[in-house]
Amino acid sequence: MLFNSYIFIFAFLPVAYSVYWLLRTTRARYAWLVVTGYVFYSYWNPWFCLLMAFSTLVSFLAGLGFLRWDDRWHRKLCLWVPVTVDLSLLGFFKYANFALASTRQAAGAFGWDLNVPHYNIILPIGISFYTFHTISYIVDSYRGNIKPTRNLIEFAAYVSLFSQLVAGPIVRFRQIEEDLESIGVADRQRWLYRGVRFFVIGLVEKVVVADYLAHFVDPAMASYASLSTLGAWATVLGYTFQLYFDFAGYSSMAVGLGFLFGLRIPQNFNSPYKALDPSDFWRRWHISLSTCLRDYLYIPLGGNRRGVWKTYRNLFITMLLGGLWHGANWTFVVWGAYHGIGLALYRRFADTWDRAPTAVRQLGMFLFVVVGWVWFRSPSLTVAIALFHRMFLPVGGAMLPQVNVFAALILVSAWWSMVGPNAFDIDRAWVWRPRTALALAAAFGACLAIMAGGSSPFLYFQF
Repeated sequence: MLFNSYIFIFAFLPVAYSVYWLLRTTRARYAWLVVTGYVFYSYWNPWFCLLMAFSTLVSFLAGLGFLRWDDRWHRKLCLWVPVTVDLSLLGFFKYANFALASTRQAAGAFGWDLNVPHYNIILPIGISFYTFHTISYIVDSYRGNIKPTRNLIEFAAYVSLFSQLVAGPIVRFRQIEEDLESIGVADRQRWLYRGVRFFVIGLVEKVVVADYLAHFVDPAMASYASLSTLGAWATVLGYTFQLYFDFAGYSSMAVGLGFLFGLRIPQNFNSPYKALDPSDFWRRWHISLSTCLRDYLYIPLGGNRRGVWKTYRNLFITMLLGGLWHGANWTFVVWGAYHGIGLALYRRFADTWDRAPTAVRQLGMFLFVVVGWVWFRSPSLTVAIALFHRMFLPVGGAMLPQVNVFAALILVSAWWSMVGPNAFDIDRAWVWRPRTALALAAAFGACLAIMAGGSSPFLYFQF
């Protein structure tokens, strides 16, 4: 089920919202959140609900184990067994065929004809996100950062919360625990208008900006071999803004839905294209993922505590695995390595880079990110290399159709993402006036009209 669909806006959400606030006890609201989460998730494939329920139960039992045992051996067991189970499930469904195909290709490079099977595995939508939720809960419980809950329904509500279930933000239990504990006495009016604002702004970002850019970008990528140099740059630039407004739009909608149910879901974007350096970019882009990679991978590897070269190594490994998390494709591995190298180079030359004018740093960082998105968007290394060839070696060919409309969209997107306010800036500056409420209503109405032509899935659903 898509946030940007009639069935969600006019059927699922009104029912979920109305029943939730009619219920008066904490336990009843936990149970309703679980029901709505599983109904929402089952819209794609009901059988995958069993997989999420199994992962939830394993992680919950691990939390009970931490409450019961204090000795190191049992606590290690409660850490590694469920984490291994979760990663094994993720590895099988997401990476099994990738690993087998890579093995076959590696053997072929040495002249060996290795007969490796290919399994018909369907990737459960959102598995990467809810696996991060369960693993972060286990690790935080082991570290003593949180006290595990004894309430299975509360934990199941946390894992299956429909507003962020399939594409994030990645919400750690400690970030939402206070609100979960107090939902029985939550005030429906407290964050109602804030929730509506975030949802509508996110809907506009997705339906009006990202989806219109997709009308240009997707056909161009399908015929990438015919693009001119200018057409190739225009396509990649269009994807740069399409991806941002698609995912930032989803995140804003998720935050808004959280507010509607009395839950504060953390911010996931902070105008990343305003970044001045690679570190700044990752403080702004997909914040929930970058902080998880920092806390659960980079710091345990040693962070910057063991010398310069090991810091570079840790940055590279962290981003390499962060790239692989996005998908079972070598293009994501290369994209992660690209950003890992960028972070290491910035750490080495930060003093020099930081002395450059702000405009130069912002433009330079933006171009660095744009080039990186070629790896991210391309379905294969071959396509990525072909695109780079067309971008950096002048060639003739096609330009995008309706170039005037496309240019106008790019200008609006560039202003909004690199100069204008993001959803959180708008929220902080919001003052209720009839005309502002009317503008919000008009924007919502325009989105509904556009959605009559169909709803497109969010790009991060594939991860």
